[in-house]
Amino acid sequence: MKIKKIHWMGLILAVIVLVPTIILLREEKVFYFVVGIAVILGALPFVTSLIMETEREREKEEMFLEFSRNLAESVKSGTPISKSIINLRNKSYSSLTPHVVKLSNQIELGIPVKKAFSTFSEDIGSKVVTRAITLITEAEKSGGNIEVILDSVAKSVAMVDKLRKERKVAVYNLVVQGYVIFLLFLVTIIIVQFKILPITTEMPATESDLGGIISSEKVNPEELADSFLYLLLAQGFFTGLVIGKLSEGSLKPGIKHSFILMALSLLVSSIMRLFFS
Repeated sequence: MKIKKIHWMGLILAVIVLVPTIILLREEKVFYFVVGIAVILGALPFVTSLIMETEREREKEEMFLEFSRNLAESVKSGTPISKSIINLRNKSYSSLTPHVVKLSNQIELGIPVKKAFSTFSEDIGSKVVTRAITLITEAEKSGGNIEVILDSVAKSVAMVDKLRKERKVAVYNLVVQGYVIFLLFLVTIIIVQFKILPITTEMPATESDLGGIISSEKVNPEELADSFLYLLLAQGFFTGLVIGKLSEGSLKPGIKHSFILMALSLLVSSIMRLFFS
C-alpha cells in the first residue's frame, strides 16, 4: 500500500490528539478514551484504503470475466487475438479499463502478446487473472485452438466468481456468530473487570486449613485494567482475521473485521473505565 496524503493527514491528526493527551491527561480517567480515539483516527485511513483496494481487486476480477468473454467471441469470429485486444480498447470495463488500454497499446506498438499479457497480469496482481493469463499466453505460444482456450478461461473465471459468492453466502451465519461470540466475550470481560474483580479484591485476607494466609495483599483493579484491554485487543485482532478467512478465503479482508472489533474493544473498555474506575 502506498502512503498517500490522506494517510499522512490521519497520522498527523492522531499525533495532534495523542501528544497533548499524554502530556496533560496522563493521570485522568479520560486518558484511555482519548488515546483510543487517536489510534482509531490514525488507523482509519489505512483500513479504508485497504477496503477500497480489496473492492477494486474484486471488481477487476469480475470485469476480467467480461473481457475474457468479449475476447473469446471476437477470436471465434476469425479475428486474430492481437487485433481483437486492440478492438476492445474502447470498451468500458470499469476499473479494468486502464489495464486493457495499456495492454492494447503495447500490442499496437509491436510488443509480443505474451509479454504484454505478462505485464497486464502483474499490474492487476490477482491470482485468478494470473492463472487465466498463463493459459491464454501458453495457448497463443503453442499455436493451439485459442478460441477454445479463451472460452474455457471465461468459464473458469466465471466458476471461480460463482463459488466465491456462494461461499460468502454460505458462511454469512458463521460471520454473524463470530461477531456475537466476540461481543459475549467482551461483555464477560467487562463484567469481570468492573464488577467481580473489585469485590474479590476488597475481601479480607483469609487463612487456609494448613494455617497459611491465602492472600495478604489487596490487588488494585487498576493494575489489571491494561491486561484486560490487551486481552480484548488480541482477541479482536485474531477473531477478525478468522472471520475474513472464512468469508473471503483470505486474511487480507479480515483486517477490516479486526479493526472493527479492536476499535469496539478499545472504546467500550475506555468508556467503562471512565465511568466505573
